[in-house]
Amino acid sequence: MFRCFAASLFTVTLSLPTLFAGEGAEVVNYYGYDDCIRLGNGEVTVMLCPAAGGRVLEYSRDGKNVLYLPLGDEGWRYSAEAQGGSMNAGRFDIGPEKMVKRGKVLWMGPWEGEVVGDRSAKLTSQFDSESGARLVRVFELERSGSRLLCTQTIINESERPVSLCHWSRTFAVGGGIAVVPRSPLGRFPNGYTMYAGGAMLMAPNDPNIDVTDEAIVVSAAPQYPKLGFDSHAGWLAYLAPTDQLFVKRFRTYPERAYNEFAALTISVWYPDKDMVELEPIGPAENLDPGEQASFTEEWWLIAHKFPTEAKPFDFKALSKKISENTVPPRD
Repeated sequence: MFRCFAASLFTVTLSLPTLFAGEGAEVVNYYGYDDCIRLGNGEVTVMLCPAAGGRVLEYSRDGKNVLYLPLGDEGWRYSAEAQGGSMNAGRFDIGPEKMVKRGKVLWMGPWEGEVVGDRSAKLTSQFDSESGARLVRVFELERSGSRLLCTQTIINESERPVSLCHWSRTFAVGGGIAVVPRSPLGRFPNGYTMYAGGAMLMAPNDPNIDVTDEAIVVSAAPQYPKLGFDSHAGWLAYLAPTDQLFVKRFRTYPERAYNEFAALTISVWYPDKDMVELEPIGPAENLDPGEQASFTEEWWLIAHKFPTEAKPFDFKALSKKISENTVPPRD
């Protein structure tokens, strides 16, 4: 995370050529869009969609996409008159949820896309007068392996102070197992809170959620679909039925305020059986006019046989596999 005055930096980035000749990066047709940016290294493919929401449509290894991308919304673009259209797959947003007012141009509007280096691309949103923000997302796929750096920068281009935060809203394929490690001195008795209609349960108990001193393991959709966590372990894992382990690693800031409800650092949401939403949440960014702040998620995709039985769950074996196949986030 960094903060600085944005005016001169933003002017420079807009002057970069829109078609940089980068190795492992090209503009392609995909999912009904003619301006997607494909990043690839021979092992992993990343497909970015500037045309609708500045999101990731594909994050795949061995031809298997871990992101939820259904048939039916191919080529959909937002307009004031457009009907329907769902933002699926690798979505990002800004929060805090229910508090910040933000326009649809950030969530589903057209973004500017450009290749900026080897296996690297930048997506830039329009200015959103409702939130006062413009967003820039930079995606960098390493030369080998699955590590994908996803950095979202919030720029306050309004004439007023704003209080915002990074809010990831990635849809992965459903039917898997979500694992959130617990941190010492957590605030929730069971390590998580559950949204129950208009209330938040501080000590929920659900048959599809196992709680130990080490982790919370969600093996299927709970009674109420949205869960919140205060973990500062800095990672979130999802065992997908595609025989893949989807890991998000990110920095947390225990010394800083988090302005999401109940100061959450992670949320997991089960809207239906076909998908699950994996949501790292950043700390409060109190930005004066002209200031900016960034938050980086590092994605990893590892081959992992989906367990035939979710219980008992071997958290130590999973932690060992993650430590052997990933590295801590960059500073």
